[in-house]
Parts: sequence; structure tokens; C-alpha cells
Amino acid sequence: MPQIAGSRFLITGGASLIGSHITDALLAAGASEVRLFDNLALGTHDMLRHLEGDSRVSLIRGDVLRLNELIDAAGDTAGVFALAAFLTLPLSRNVPLGVAVNTDGVVNTLEAARIAGAARVVLSSSISVYGASAPDRLVETVPFTSAGQQPATNLYGISKLLGEALCAHYASAHKLEYNALRFSSVYGERQHARAVNALFMAETYDRIARGERPVITGDGTEVHDYIYVTDVAAACVAAMASPSHANTLNIATGTDTTLTRVVELLLEAYGASHLTPDYRPDTRSVKSASLGHLRLSRAEAERTIGWTPCVPIEEGIRRYVAWRRRNR
Repeated sequence: MPQIAGSRFLITGGASLIGSHITDALLAAGASEVRLFDNLALGTHDMLRHLEGDSRVSLIRGDVLRLNELIDAAGDTAGVFALAAFLTLPLSRNVPLGVAVNTDGVVNTLEAARIAGAARVVLSSSISVYGASAPDRLVETVPFTSAGQQPATNLYGISKLLGEALCAHYASAHKLEYNALRFSSVYGERQHARAVNALFMAETYDRIARGERPVITGDGTEVHDYIYVTDVAAACVAAMASPSHANTLNIATGTDTTLTRVVELLLEAYGASHLTPDYRPDTRSVKSASLGHLRLSRAEAERTIGWTPCVPIEEGIRRYVAWRRRNR
């Protein structure tokens, strides 16, 4: 079990929304060094601008498909946060590279952690591992269901399941500790527009800011579990420091929010309640599972690593709108 204070950590895909917030959380907890490993193909310097000048943070230009670069970056680290991955939308646009990063990249990250003697890996997984499964409550034992999903959505979910299995294999074969965290729809300050559900929030904000009616695909009843990025970062740090390991955990609020409700909250936070939604047929070529309910359970995360979310959707969207306004 790594101690956060005084320890070094590596974050693959570190120049990212979640990576930058994990860095903030690690530094606040007293980490001596945080290495951000990124090829900057998807990550950006903008995510890290607030960290410039902090001697405890270093950006290492590298690629998870090059094992030698990962081994060099992982030296003398207590733990590794494995964030580098293609989300559904970019994976659909470059399937060969996306599948390689989400599978071979995880193998290389685990191998580098093993060689470096790191105590633990925290893997960023996704609730996409459930596919189209729709039980009354989505707990971690619910199996993947592919029927009715788009090919890119299935590819992404399966790649995340493979990453979890690789972690379990390295734990069994090499005693490398891990916790795999299944993130729901992450949003918040420094948000990018690569995730399907985050893209809806960003595009809706842009329309409202231009004085245009926000567009909702379908009838607006599609739901997602939106979780604020600081809560995700807190979960990652807790998963690294907790005595409990070999867990696969939902990191979600447990609250379903419809697309219509997201638009209502954005309009309210922006002060543009006079604009009414424009409902249009759903013609998206790539989308995450469109379910009438999720009801994700977060009980296991609370029980094993002591994590609970702190930011409800109403507060999170107010923070998001305030950040967008500050960064026009």
C-alpha cells in the first residue's frame, strides 16, 4: 500500500482532465513528485498550465506503446495511475491505434510498474464494461451485454474489460497490487470535448453562450450518471492509498440525470432560462449506451476504499459554467 506523502507517482495520460486533477490531489496530500507521461496526441498543455513552475511536477513526452519509455518514466515510483486510453469517440475514428493503446498500452504500463517495483496500479476503467445491461441496480458483478450497441461502443467496453483482466493477471502472477475504477460520465473544470457525454455538455454550453436554443437528441429521457472530476480524482487517490486492493469499483454518483435535466441546469446556471430546448431526431453515429436508467451502485467503493462523491450535479454544472466563463 503506497503512502501518498513523500512518494513519487506516475500518471500515464497525465496531460488530461482527470490526470491534472489527480496531480492536484496528490500534491495537496504531500506527494514529493508527480510525473505526467503523455504523448500529447490527445492531452494538452492547457490542462497543466496551473502547474507550471511547480518543481514537484514533470511532463514526460512518451508513448504507452513504447515499453522502454514507460520503464524509464516509472523508475522509483510508489504507484502508477493508468489513465492513457482512447475514449469511444476517438477510438471510432482510429480503431487500430485506439485498440492498441487500450490493450497493449495497459500491458506495457503493468510491465513497467512491475519492473520499477511500484506497489500498485490504479486503472481507469469505465461503466461501458456493462454494455447494454440494464438490471434494476448496476453493481460490479453485472456482466457485459453487447446486444443492440454500436460497434465502437462495444469495442471500447471490451477493451476496458480486458484492461481489468490484465490487472488481475499481474496481481496473481507478479503480486502487483491494483484497483480498477469504473468511471461514469466525467465532467468539470478543464473538460475536453472527446468524451461523448461531455461533448453534449460542451456543445450545449456553446449554443447557450451564442444565444441559440440548446439541441437535445431524442426525447431527452436518455440518462447518464455525471460525476464531477474532483470526485473522480479523490477516488483515484483513495484507491492508491487504501489498504484494500484487487477491487473493481464503480466511481459514480448513483444518480441518473436525463439530457433534458442537464440542459435545464445549464440554462439556469448561465442565466438563460428563456431559451427552450430544440428536440431533434437522434442521428448520432457514435454514442454511449442509451438506457432509460442506470442506477449505478457506489456502495462497494464506499465500503472498500472509503470513497463517496461530494459534488451533486447542480453544483457541478454551476462550477462548469463558471469555469467556461472565466476561460472564454
